[in-house]
Amino acid sequence: MSYTINRMFKDHTFDDIDSRTRAALVDHGFGVLTEIDVQATMKKKLDIDMPQYRILGACNPKMALQAIGIEPRVGAMLPCNVILREVEGGIELSAIDPVASMQAIENAELTAVAGQVRDLLTKAVEAI
Repeated sequence: MSYTINRMFKDHTFDDIDSRTRAALVDHGFGVLTEIDVQATMKKKLDIDMPQYRILGACNPKMALQAIGIEPRVGAMLPCNVILREVEGGIELSAIDPVASMQAIENAELTAVAGQVRDLLTKAVEAI
């Protein structure tokens, strides 16, 4: 089972895909709670140059509240990370598949919620 929902973008800038990703997430009920600029962090901490790589921590508050109500420690696995990375040929976007990430928790009710979140993330990725 793949653990991410992926999409490749050619002939677009990194910032364009970043903006479009944020807008699509909002349109599908998510907000970006965290942002990690991995490229800048690696340069600062290790003095290593690498292609652009950004992690967005996306959260759908209604779905997160529902998941926490079912399984209080699930917060250790939140938010849903979405990565943008510069690769040969374009920009690759990968969003976590919540169903795959929740397999460690044996709870059918939580798996159902994860499936709903996966559907929303898939629609957001497709809308970019």
